[in-house]
Amino acid sequence: MNNKLMTFLVAFAFNAMVLPAVAQGVDTTGLVKPGATLVQVSKQFTFTEGPAVDRYGNIYFTDQPNDKIWEYDTSGRLSVFLEKTGRANGMYFNKDGNLLACADEKDELWSIDPAKKITVLLRDFNGHKLNGPNDLWIDKMGGIYFTDPYYQRDYWERKKPDLDRQDVYYLPKNSSQPVVVDSLLKQPNGIVGTPDGKYLYVADIAGNKTYRYEIRKNGRLSNRQLFVPQGSDGMTLDKKGNLYITGRGVTIYDQTGKKLAVIPVPSNWVGNICFGGKERNILFITASESVYTLQMSVKGVE
Repeated sequence: MNNKLMTFLVAFAFNAMVLPAVAQGVDTTGLVKPGATLVQVSKQFTFTEGPAVDRYGNIYFTDQPNDKIWEYDTSGRLSVFLEKTGRANGMYFNKDGNLLACADEKDELWSIDPAKKITVLLRDFNGHKLNGPNDLWIDKMGGIYFTDPYYQRDYWERKKPDLDRQDVYYLPKNSSQPVVVDSLLKQPNGIVGTPDGKYLYVADIAGNKTYRYEIRKNGRLSNRQLFVPQGSDGMTLDKKGNLYITGRGVTIYDQTGKKLAVIPVPSNWVGNICFGGKERNILFITASESVYTLQMSVKGVE
C-alpha cells in the first residue's frame, strides 16, 4: 500500500480521516465526484460486511465477529440497529422493507422487519446444513439468489461441511427449499443482479474470477461467461451498468469487462460495498475494522 494514502488530511467526525479518493492517474472516468475524498466514518469494528440500503437511503451493515448490525443514516449518524443477529453477513432489503440477511451462526437465511422481528426463511438444504450463506441478491419476483461458501467459523461446533460442494442457490418467493443454479464454482462469494432482471454476477473468490449469467424466467441461470479474471468478496452496480468489486480496494469495470478505475482503501481488506444516501450517490465501503464513504458522480441501482 502506498504510504501517501495513509497520510491524514483532515480530522472528521467519529475520529474520521479523509484520504485521496483514487490513485493518481487511474480514474479518468468521471465516476467519482470532482474533488471528492475517501472519508473514514469510523474504525471501531472488528470485521465489517454486508452493507444494504433501505428505501430512504439509510445504510445497514454488519460487524460480524461482534454479532451486530449497524445503521448509518442519511444525516451521517451511526448507531446499533440490532444485536444477536445470527452472525449476519451479506444483507439486502426486499420490496416490503424487510432486511434479509445471511445468518451463518446456524447457516440460515433471515428476514428482519422494521420492528426487528426475525423470521427464518431457510434452515437447510434437503435436510443438510448449508455451508454458511454468505451474500445474497433479491430479484423482482422476490426470489433470493445466494452464495454458500464454506469458511470455518470459531463459533461452530462442526469442523467440516455437510455438503460436498460450495454452490450458488435460488430460493423462489414463498418456497421452503432452494434450487442449485451453479455447482461448478470453487468458492462463490459476492453476488449482484441487474435491476432489469436480465443478468446475475457471481464472484468465485477462490478461483479469482467473476462470471456473468443470463437469468431465465424460472430463476435458473444460463450462458455463464467469464466477465473478469478477478474474484471479489462483495459487489454492486451503478446506473451506468458498471460493476464494483472488492478485495484489495475497490475495482470498477464497465459492462464489457473493461477496467475503469481503482479506488485504493487503506485497510487490509474491503469486504463489501453499496450505494446509499438520499440520492444514492454515496459509495459506502465496509473495510475490515473501518467503514468509508465516497461521494460519486453516478448513482447506484439499489
